[in-house]
Amino acid sequence: MNYVITGGAGHISKPLVLELLKKGHQVTVLGRSATNLQELVDAGAKAAIGSVEDRSFLTREFAGADAVYLMIPPIKQPENWKTEIGKIGENYAAALKETGVKYAVLLSSVGAHMPNGCGPVSGLFLAEQALDKVPGLNLLKLRPGYFYINFLGNIPMIKTAQIMGSNFGGTADKIILSSTDDIADAAAAALLKLNFKGSTVRYLVSDEKNTADIAAAIGKTIDQPELPWVPFTDEQLEQGLLAAGLAPQVAKNYTEMGTAIRSGQMFEEYRTSPDIQKGTRSFDTFLPQFKAVYTASK
Repeated sequence: MNYVITGGAGHISKPLVLELLKKGHQVTVLGRSATNLQELVDAGAKAAIGSVEDRSFLTREFAGADAVYLMIPPIKQPENWKTEIGKIGENYAAALKETGVKYAVLLSSVGAHMPNGCGPVSGLFLAEQALDKVPGLNLLKLRPGYFYINFLGNIPMIKTAQIMGSNFGGTADKIILSSTDDIADAAAAALLKLNFKGSTVRYLVSDEKNTADIAAAIGKTIDQPELPWVPFTDEQLEQGLLAAGLAPQVAKNYTEMGTAIRSGQMFEEYRTSPDIQKGTRSFDTFLPQFKAVYTASK
């Protein structure tokens, strides 16, 4: 089989590429940096250097593929983040339509049922909508929860203020969580089997925890057993993100996503979904990684 994988050597794309190569398949990996892809090239992958904002590049690289894995890469200085995410979805859709590729797995997110009010995830709603319009495409929309690795962003706060926090949490409500390794495994299984038809939503969930338990587990791991989770107001979070150097659109949209988590809207469709895949890696399996990054950080 011939696979095309977007996302370079990211937390999900890298193990996905390696698994497909291990199974003896041809893999082309798309990325923006040849240096970052060298390890995958050494493992047997073909590197294609270009931008997912370039439809001609995508069309050229998708040609002849049996299936593709699609993800939306970070946009550092977006002017309208949701629209720009949706535009990349449209680029993917145009390339798939032009080349006639029949199978695609999209890395989407829990909350992508929300056309508005969920920050960047509402951009993924737009990407899903664009791909749904490709004639004859069998599309698996993989919707994981909040990534474990997102909590690494709390390390500076822990170091300076001895707290964790955001504009959600502080209640007994559990957050839907996902391991990036579980996501890679799910994507690999889907691409190897190609047994999905039409347009399918599948939720991928590794664990569910409330923020107090998350902070307690991380605190115990780094020898701060009293580490609390502190809920912020929307304004406090947005101002904190801006002070940390995030672009205004990014800060605004992350704050909006946090509001959707706090209200429970982000998880509404997941709660009633008939297609939920459980990952094998609990939140506790992430704690050694958190400790290593925390210890190495200044």
